[in-house]
Amino acid sequence: MHYPLNLSFKVLAFAPQIKITDATNAPVLFVRQKLFKLKEKIEVFSDETRQTRLYTIAANKIIDFSGTYVFRDAQEQELGSVRRRGMRSLWRTHYEILGDNGEPEFEIREKNPWTKVADGLFGEIPVVGLLSGYVFNPTYLVRRPAEPEKTLIEVIKQPSMFESSFQIVQHEPLDIVDEYRVLLSLLMMVLLERNRG
Repeated sequence: MHYPLNLSFKVLAFAPQIKITDATNAPVLFVRQKLFKLKEKIEVFSDETRQTRLYTIAANKIIDFSGTYVFRDAQEQELGSVRRRGMRSLWRTHYEILGDNGEPEFEIREKNPWTKVADGLFGEIPVVGLLSGYVFNPTYLVRRPAEPEKTLIEVIKQPSMFESSFQIVQHEPLDIVDEYRVLLSLLMMVLLERNRG
């Protein structure tokens, strides 16, 4: 994979579709979320043709504010999971990325929680609120819980109106399993947080 990666999805699409491409515009991952499912299960493909399914992401409960989403590969082997940190996420977006042993290995945190507050307030203003996606652009940091000062990956929301676009910048190399575990977690976070910015 050639960094920086680009993650994008249409804001007004009926069924959310997210694609990740690398710096050479080669496809990395593609998601098309199915609507109206009580228990979420998301299929992740290699590209937009959806011929090769690489992973699935499934919720462990039907409805849960602090839900855990489990990753499995094409052979249904569990690779890990991501979970939202409940009430903490009301102020600042916070997710834990768990390894296949269920222990937290990484975390995703919003760099500046005031961006979330400003986006929420600005978005409620009639007509003008439509510009919130162009004005307020959150940044998310991926770090190890044991080394909270060391950023491994940074996810930067790009200004846009009708398409949400993020740039994924790698600051420290990760092994291939951890790299895909983090990318799957970022996909899930974007699906859960997509109404912002």
